[in-house]
Amino acid sequence: MSETRPGRTTRALVTAAAAGYAANVAFGTAVATGVVDNRRIRWVHHALFIATSTLTGLALAASAVQRRPAGLALLPAVVPLAALPYAGGRLRRHTGLAGSAAPAFLSALVLVWSR
Repeated sequence: MSETRPGRTTRALVTAAAAGYAANVAFGTAVATGVVDNRRIRWVHHALFIATSTLTGLALAASAVQRRPAGLALLPAVVPLAALPYAGGRLRRHTGLAGSAAPAFLSALVLVWSR
C-alpha cells in the first residue's frame, strides 16, 4: 500500500526537524570546542535554533493531523526547546538542556521511518 501525500509530509517534516537539531548541535559543539569562532556569526546558531523550533512545531502539527505516532515521540522535545532561550549560555546548563531533546528527535525519526 502506498503512503498518502500527508504521510510523506509528516515524514519530511520530522526528518527536517531532526536534521535542524543535528545541525544546531554540530555548530554549537564546534563553537564550544573552539573549532568555530562565532563572535561575528552568532546569528547562525540563533537562526538554526529558530529553524529547528519552527520545523519541530510544523512536524508536531502534521503528525497530529495525520494521527502519526511520531508526534507523540517528538512532543518531549518541546520543553527543552522552549526553555533554551532562558537557560543562558553557560556551557554545562545549555548543553544539558539541549541534549535532553535528542532522545525525542531520535525516537520520532525511528517511528516515522519504520512505518
